[in-house]
Amino acid sequence: MTQVLELDPERPQQDAIKRAASIIRDGGLVAFPTETVYGLGADAMNENAVLRIFEAKGRPSDNPCIVHVASRRMLDEVSIGIDAKAERLIKNFWPGPLTLVLGRKADVPSSVSAGLSTIAVRMPNNRIALELIEAAGVPVAAPSANSSGRPSPTTATHVFDDLAGRIDLILDGGDTKIGIESTVLDMTSDPPIILRPGWITKEMLRSVIGAVGDSSSEEDLRRSPGTRHRHYSPRARVILIEYGTTQQIEKLCVEHLNRGSVGFIGHSRLSINNESFYPIYLEAEADKYAHSIYSALREIDSRNPEIIIVEGINNEGLGASVMDRLRRAAS
Repeated sequence: MTQVLELDPERPQQDAIKRAASIIRDGGLVAFPTETVYGLGADAMNENAVLRIFEAKGRPSDNPCIVHVASRRMLDEVSIGIDAKAERLIKNFWPGPLTLVLGRKADVPSSVSAGLSTIAVRMPNNRIALELIEAAGVPVAAPSANSSGRPSPTTATHVFDDLAGRIDLILDGGDTKIGIESTVLDMTSDPPIILRPGWITKEMLRSVIGAVGDSSSEEDLRRSPGTRHRHYSPRARVILIEYGTTQQIEKLCVEHLNRGSVGFIGHSRLSINNESFYPIYLEAEADKYAHSIYSALREIDSRNPEIIIVEGINNEGLGASVMDRLRRAAS
């Protein structure tokens, strides 16, 4: 049975933190909030515990986890090859939504990194997460706390819906602040390359370390979660409209309403009046989309529509990260 403990995100109750830390040390699974999405945590140094993550999520074994740390000491326990550029990024963006791909220390279980010699590491900017990791005293491997392929969880309820009965504990710290996953930057390449876009944009990275590239090669993308397998998808089929007028979007929705119920997520207000039409309207700003898109996908999916039509946003800055998730949901 999965227990849920509600915590004050600003002043987490220490009895709950200690209980969760004990479960982590004993090889169990604990879901906890970060600033991005909820993570499903296990002791990153315990091979059997890490394998339980893959089993609970139904996660492909070749999809690496991100290891979460609460201190520089923990970072040094799991990684090697921390150069001057990585140091500058850590100083500027940690704790925060930036994951660095570094060399993996040999005593870290290979399952964490899907058998690769690299490891993805970050320090979350969330008090519950940091206090849990500190209390556990071990680095915590934590992919998103959802069934593999589903939209990432931004509330404890999302976690419970997907994983109840398969994990030991959920720490409920309320809604996550950002709503999409961290940026993943491969520091083993020269120049470093973005494997997964996120809240920390290419422009922000370049302002700190200079040249930063992108990669879409299969070999590079293996080093990051959320890049190759089906991700972020509700049960219903998703159609993404990257460009289109309100009239064109409305016409597409009406066409699909002739075949069954339709969900819509977007910033254009539609004049459709149909009991089988389920719209959720978001503000067009990228940060508002990022915060709400996974919740909106899950909410509409609970209505069992035949199809979900999603209106895209400007593909610049943070908008590029949002569009990356929407393209994968619609793939």
